Amino acid sequence: MEPSNHSDDPHLIDRVGWLRAAVMGANDGIVSVASIIVGVAAADPSMRAILIAGAAGLAAGAMSMAAGEYVSVSSQADLEAADIAREKQALVDDPAGEEAELAAIYVARGLSENTAALVARELTEKDALGAHVRDELGLTDEQAAQPLLAAVASALTFSLFAAVPLIAALLAPAGLLIPVVVGVTLVALTALGALGAVAGGASIGPAALRVVVWGGMAMAVTAGVGWLFGVSV
Repeated sequence: MEPSNHSDDPHLIDRVGWLRAAVMGANDGIVSVASIIVGVAAADPSMRAILIAGAAGLAAGAMSMAAGEYVSVSSQADLEAADIAREKQALVDDPAGEEAELAAIYVARGLSENTAALVARELTEKDALGAHVRDELGLTDEQAAQPLLAAVASALTFSLFAAVPLIAALLAPAGLLIPVVVGVTLVALTALGALGAVAGGASIGPAALRVVVWGGMAMAVTAGVGWLFGVSV
């Protein structure tokens, strides 16, 4: 779907249904698996244990992200459907009151009372429910909850990006696993932040910085836990 009919004025809000889930899945994939690998490696186990832990984290994380996104977005969809049903019934029970409510919304947005009343009347005659869903509830087709799309996007991006630190650990020279995984992960996080910013039409610098900072903090914490338990043993 094109973001806008105007090539010189793109609107990217129609991407919100999958972009949020995709970025969340990718970020969680990189950070969680890299953190697992770094934390386990800090406890000084064998390479076999590191790879098993990383692979298990990838598989479990992808399924968890898919299930979590599907359940949470389904709950959002249920709320939206319930609100739409209430609006539909309200239009049956009190059509005049609902039209007045719609006019009041337009007055609050800056229209004169006469113009607002005229707009409310014409929109009510054309598609009363659609007008209330859009202008009273703030729901649009582009922003409607899509549970399956969110689940698939989250699981796919989680798996793809979680593979990055896992491959880095597999290829890292002996004795350099932690710095290699950390370095590759930070580079991947920077790229992810930039990609998310470009897809969403936002500034690249702040987007990349916040992803790198939070990812670095997560790896530092798990490395500390791994080191602590490794020393304790």
